[in-house]
Amino acid sequence: MANLGFLGLGIMGYPMARNLLSAGHRVALWSHTAAKAEELASKFPDLATACVSPKDVAAASDVIILIVGDTAMSENAVFGPDGLMETAKPGTVIVDASTVACAFSKSASARCAAKGVDYLDAPCTGSKPGAESGNLTFMIGGSQEVFEKVKPLLDPMGKRLYYCGGPGLGMHAKLTQNLILSNLLQAFNEGLVLSTKAGVDPTLMLDILDNSAAKSGLIAFKAPYVFRRDFTTNFSVKWMHKDIGLMLESARDVGVPLPLTSLTHQMFQAAIATGHGDEDICSTIKVLEGMAGVVVKARDA
Repeated sequence: MANLGFLGLGIMGYPMARNLLSAGHRVALWSHTAAKAEELASKFPDLATACVSPKDVAAASDVIILIVGDTAMSENAVFGPDGLMETAKPGTVIVDASTVACAFSKSASARCAAKGVDYLDAPCTGSKPGAESGNLTFMIGGSQEVFEKVKPLLDPMGKRLYYCGGPGLGMHAKLTQNLILSNLLQAFNEGLVLSTKAGVDPTLMLDILDNSAAKSGLIAFKAPYVFRRDFTTNFSVKWMHKDIGLMLESARDVGVPLPLTSLTHQMFQAAIATGHGDEDICSTIKVLEGMAGVVVKARDA
């Protein structure tokens, strides 16, 4: 049993924290929406405590995990007023599972180290299903020694943990993964709108893709949702759009052109502008469907 803290109880964070509690750890909880922390704490009265602020979490914890929406939220939770660093003790480890700017991860690591606190960038992938099942994949940047120390504590949340190198490199790995994922999704959107408009049954087209060099785990998972017009959020358009922006920012910093990713960023912006920002990323297909005057769905849907 460890004294853990957990900040951020959204689509991913709530089941992640719940899995830590189910594993028997004591967890101090905080969320922007206080009711979420109170609800989860009520389910584990002997292990969980709902806290008023991040600094209260830090005062009760040796290892703190956070997963919040963007760089500004992470900055505020760690370094802002009533943030973790107000009460974090030397030797505390902060594991930031948020997807944030690579430059922030490096800066946060240095600022924490100056006060004797260890910081790991530890973004994760697996969306809502992976968070609920405890099968997320984590990409870690920071001290390998610190990572090895906290690795067993991450096991209830994810079984694949990749140490990627020094500060910021876990974030670079996560953004690369999301870069490929978002561009694959855009390719799927274009291909299926084209084939459907031409008259090919979408279910048949998916079977062809699944048995060709174009086979993709992402497409195999997301296509059935599109075909039955189910855009329930596992990973929202607005948060992937944010991540694509971080990819372009990182590319600018290291001098790498990303022409396809720039276009995908605009298509996600179009999805947000047409009212789909809070829907799942597979809803981005609606942008092209609207342009082409066709709906990609199973014929029996």
